[in-house]
Amino acid sequence: MNFGQAISTCFKKYATFTGRASRPEYWWFVLFQVLVSLASSMLGEVANGLVMLGLLLPGLAVGARRLHDIGKSAWFLLLGLIPLIGWIVLIIWACQKSDPGSNAFGPPASETPLIDGSPGAV
Repeated sequence: MNFGQAISTCFKKYATFTGRASRPEYWWFVLFQVLVSLASSMLGEVANGLVMLGLLLPGLAVGARRLHDIGKSAWFLLLGLIPLIGWIVLIIWACQKSDPGSNAFGPPASETPLIDGSPGAV
């Protein structure tokens, strides 16, 4: 999955908290969020706030799907509310390899078709 495919997938599944997301899908979207945040910060606080608000739901959704990919509940995203330690745990989990085959949250992202029928990840 390349950068464009990951961004497209995340916006197509912007409110989908079920299923799984591959590592490339997650990390490409994180990079996109950082780049957009940097660019929008030059437009002022209000514009940056609106842009970040617009990226909040897709970011949470892909984070939930990424945790599902390693067999964890999306509720573990709440660890991000714990300063430093929570973020370290989430980063370590986000870097882990996907569970091979199906898990409690469904088949791997590479086997899950998108709305247009193309695979969700490579």
